[in-house]
Amino acid sequence: MNYQWYPGHMTKAVRMMQENIKLIDLIIELVDARIPLSSRNPDIDELGKNKSRIVLLNKSDLADPAQNKQWMAYFQEQGAHVLEINAKSGSGVKSINGLVQEACKEKIERDRKRGIINRPVRAMVVGIPNVGKSTFINAFAGKACAKTGNKPGVTKGKQWIKLNKNLELLDTPGILWPKFEDQEVGMRLAFIGSMNDEIIIQEELACDLIRVISMYYPKALAERYGWSNDSETTDKTKEADEADMTEAQATEVLTKIAESRKCYTKGETPDLGRAAALLIDDFRSGRLGRMTLERR
Repeated sequence: MNYQWYPGHMTKAVRMMQENIKLIDLIIELVDARIPLSSRNPDIDELGKNKSRIVLLNKSDLADPAQNKQWMAYFQEQGAHVLEINAKSGSGVKSINGLVQEACKEKIERDRKRGIINRPVRAMVVGIPNVGKSTFINAFAGKACAKTGNKPGVTKGKQWIKLNKNLELLDTPGILWPKFEDQEVGMRLAFIGSMNDEIIIQEELACDLIRVISMYYPKALAERYGWSNDSETTDKTKEADEADMTEAQATEVLTKIAESRKCYTKGETPDLGRAAALLIDDFRSGRLGRMTLERR
């Protein structure tokens, strides 16, 4: 399956961000902790060059804790200020004010020397669709300032939000980039719901997800869906530690999931479409366990 999604409003959003970047002191970039590199828009680096940068590993509660630490170290090595957060619960959000002051201390000191006191830091909040920008802003502000939704494309235009006398945020729409040079990146974005599900073949996405999960967490699917550890299908998931699972093997696992959850058509044939939707939802919600599907 070819993974690609770039609706017209994203072009307008990029243009708006380019027009407003001169007003900005700081870029706060949210990434999904389960796929930290794939969930970074490479165009943001060009847009935000010479700007202070904070990277927030959002949805860190859904990601592998050990991998969170490794990705924190990676982004710190790149010169960014980094923090693990869960915008939905508010975990980690209170630490961001101090991080903003640290990231912008040179700007604040320059203002002080010029006699400019209490001029707020202006930060642009950026990220791909469905990474949780609006949820983060609402948690940070302590009130509903930005429209949220569990699907990509909820935020369509810019919105300035004054948090306090020291900080103003510019909320921006989630943007992807026109072409994924690496289809693995597009696939991972589809896993987390950053692409429109209506353009995705769910069974194919589920089989791709099975292959990747089996590579990193070979026991997770059998444990979640309850087939015995000595089954042929489970043995095939274990093989993925050493070799890539084939499409046929992934389809067998999806069939096993359908049977274990009693997803059948009227003719008692395993309903792979329903099983695919169930698996994808279980992954996105964390019911499969804490997983990071991209490694350094």
